[in-house]
Amino acid sequence: MILRTAAASTVLLAASMLAACGTMTPMKPMTSMYSQSELPSAVQVPPGNKVAMETVGVGQITYECRAKASAGQFEWVFVGPDARLNDRSGVQVGKYYGPPATWESNDGSKLTAVQVAVAPGAPGAIPLQLVKGNPAMGNGGMQGVSYIQRVKTNGGVAPAMPCEAGNAGARQMVPYSADYIFYKAG
Repeated sequence: MILRTAAASTVLLAASMLAACGTMTPMKPMTSMYSQSELPSAVQVPPGNKVAMETVGVGQITYECRAKASAGQFEWVFVGPDARLNDRSGVQVGKYYGPPATWESNDGSKLTAVQVAVAPGAPGAIPLQLVKGNPAMGNGGMQGVSYIQRVKTNGGVAPAMPCEAGNAGARQMVPYSADYIFYKAG
């Protein structure tokens, strides 16, 4: 009887684990919607890298009102992002957060990156950006990512409200969206 119960428990556990794995959405390679020649040269990915995946980041950027080095002056300072990374059909495949800026796949693999260049975005939008990936942590979709481009930015700029001594330390979250294009050498 005990042996039969243990066997049934093992089968139930295995079925539960398979069901949980079935709900994870892997990050899938996509055909790029962006031609490098259509982007500013500063944020173009070096030759020898191919699009591995495209995502749409939707979330917010946090800013904090802080004193400048100059006495009596204040400014909104970038604190960090918090966004969902969705595939083109709107299914969440990862997240982007910081500091430090981290891109994480639903499979648990993640990486940080170093900014290489920026270029102006649309009016009222954060800049386009090119970052060079650091070695990924964990096995999965982020393994081997060499570069990440931030393009098609919308919103996310520092708050329009004044940043003064009276609201020093205040934080504001600003909505934004951007496409994040992941590249791998190849």
